[in-house]
Amino acid sequence: MTPAAHPSFDHLREQAHAALHGRDPARTAALAAQMLRLQPSSPEAHYLAGVGALELHQTGAALEHLHRAASGEPRRAEYAVQFARALVRGHRPGDALQVALVASALAPRDALLLDALGTVCTQCHAHERAAALYRRAVAVAPDNPTCQFNLAMSLVYAGRGGEAERALEACLALAPHHWQAHGVLSRLRRQDAARNHLDSLAALLRAHGDDPAAAYRLGMALGKEYEDLGDYAQAFAHFSRGKAAARAALDYAQAQDAAIVDALVRAFPQAPATAAGCLSDEPIFVMGMPRSGTTLVERIIAGHPEVYAAGELENFSVSVRRMAGGPEPVPLSPGVVARAAQLDWTQLGELYLASTRPLTTPKPRFVDKFPHNFLYAGFIAAALPNAKLICLRRHPLDTCLGNFREPFAEASFFHGYAFDLLDTGRYYALFDRLMAHWRRGFPGRILEVGYEALVQSPETTTRQLLEHCELPWDDACLHFEHNRAVSSTASALQVRSPIHRAGVGRWKHYAPQLTGLRQLLLDEGIDCGD
Repeated sequence: MTPAAHPSFDHLREQAHAALHGRDPARTAALAAQMLRLQPSSPEAHYLAGVGALELHQTGAALEHLHRAASGEPRRAEYAVQFARALVRGHRPGDALQVALVASALAPRDALLLDALGTVCTQCHAHERAAALYRRAVAVAPDNPTCQFNLAMSLVYAGRGGEAERALEACLALAPHHWQAHGVLSRLRRQDAARNHLDSLAALLRAHGDDPAAAYRLGMALGKEYEDLGDYAQAFAHFSRGKAAARAALDYAQAQDAAIVDALVRAFPQAPATAAGCLSDEPIFVMGMPRSGTTLVERIIAGHPEVYAAGELENFSVSVRRMAGGPEPVPLSPGVVARAAQLDWTQLGELYLASTRPLTTPKPRFVDKFPHNFLYAGFIAAALPNAKLICLRRHPLDTCLGNFREPFAEASFFHGYAFDLLDTGRYYALFDRLMAHWRRGFPGRILEVGYEALVQSPETTTRQLLEHCELPWDDACLHFEHNRAVSSTASALQVRSPIHRAGVGRWKHYAPQLTGLRQLLLDEGIDCGD
């Protein structure tokens, strides 16, 4: 018998590209591996292997293969784009931006590559550069709804609501079932009786309510618009149905969060006695439960001429995870906490600081306002003894309601609790317990700021913030609404307005729907007074 002929390189390449276009990354990677056995230095084979690995979340392999592909064929824009994506995944934003700049010059008329590069820049917090790339993509392909949506989001971050609304409407004209676009459109402005989307959203929900993604995004959009119109019972009903649709598909257990907090309390019975740490005083960490005013405080502090607003950086959690090692496929777990408590604090602080470059270099100080850094406050205090830590506190019912009515990404590790109202209350109790522990273990390190006090007496609280950060007074901090810097948070449009009290006591509109939550919080010993 004649032995079966081995497939040729060209045949394998054809199959690998077919697998790539068919969204089968495992087959793409396997075929690319066979190609590399035949031609170990082939840039194309490394490209296919790298893209397959990237989609399979094998970041190390993706970086190796895509680096070799981009180095071997430096004029191939798609190779550079995918290498930049891998660098982002590997938490190397500075390198990713450099590669993205090269790639953008290689693909001046390729809308999909320009759009992908815009996403890379967004993930690196280079929002103005991202907006320019998205504009180029839309100019080349105005009929591409993804390009229109991404342009709209960059406009939202820049505070240009009117332009964002037009881009979202263009997106939905092309793709009426782009559920996330409906949700963003509802949040761009306050809806009123004359201008709203209630009828169209309700019709879409009737037609597509069996689709969990549609039910979630449309339900949250309807809830927001009914709230704008003052129909709080309808708003809450839609928030509840939307969150329940998403919750059904999530693998979330509140016990996991409780176990993490237990582990943190065990790991830090007190401040480490021998901690040296990285002595930089550049970082100012603003943390707290989401929707508690962290963006407002970031904008106030970053109004100071010596301070740069770096946005919601997950760099510290990534640094802890990288140094702690271990098999867990999540950012934080009891095992990660136990191992991380034995780290070299100086090395951890230096790794974090280096990971923020070059983003954080424009000014002497920077604000990192990742809200869930409250989980890492003990690590931060030990690794960066001169860093300033600020935690926002807001009325428990307003905080929990704010989380429940916010359409967080379903896949977010840090927001799994927010898809059920009582889970949100239980998580708030964990937050409250952990902050009390940090307060005892690191006395004086964390300034806790009440949101209500801030909006009631902005100047008094701003002076407290600047004094804690060891910054001289500057009147610009009271007029943060004039700061045109990009904000990529859920409050991107609100922070363009002066401080107001509209969000204080919002929970009272929903008091009948929050009786169970209120009782849960009271049972946990949390004061829910008016």
